[in-house]
Amino acid sequence: MLKEKISVMEAAASEAFPVGSRVRIARSVVVYHHPEHRNQPFDLIGMEGTVVAQLREWQGREISANYPICVQFGPKFSVHLQESELELL
Repeated sequence: MLKEKISVMEAAASEAFPVGSRVRIARSVVVYHHPEHRNQPFDLIGMEGTVVAQLREWQGREISANYPICVQFGPKFSVHLQESELELL
């Protein structure tokens, strides 16, 4: 029963941010790997990007990734994020 509820919640999350959708960072997320600000804290709030992947399976097995949504902001910069950090455009 619990596993079914979790699967339903994950399916709803993946429908909220489908691959190819445009998203914006809704809350403060600090990264240190931005290509123009290497090894310095850089806040992503307000940046817009495209969802390029939903990480739900690995080698055919279901996984529970902490940051399941991969968002690309440019040709050299992508970030793995949670659903709560994003808003759909």
